[in-house]
Amino acid sequence: MHTVRDKKKLLNRVRRIRGQIEAIERALEKEQDCTAILQNVAACRGGLNSLMAEIIEGHVFMHVLDPDKPNTKEQHHAADELMDVVRAYLK
Repeated sequence: MHTVRDKKKLLNRVRRIRGQIEAIERALEKEQDCTAILQNVAACRGGLNSLMAEIIEGHVFMHVLDPDKPNTKEQHHAADELMDVVRAYLK
């Protein structure tokens, strides 16, 4: 499974996101300017979107396309196009 294979990398992303969320919490507790808080929220959202894209990509290439069978160029092209759309959507 791709999440098991990429476990360390995915967990590192989650830990970075946790740090960003904690920064938002600290900023709110310290009553910081809303601009700084919004920047932290945007950074956190970007991190979550990147995590989502990475997991979706693994899913497409490990579960939608069969990694144990030869896939056609058209199938790979369609999967790449789908991931381009997903990444654009998550930006």
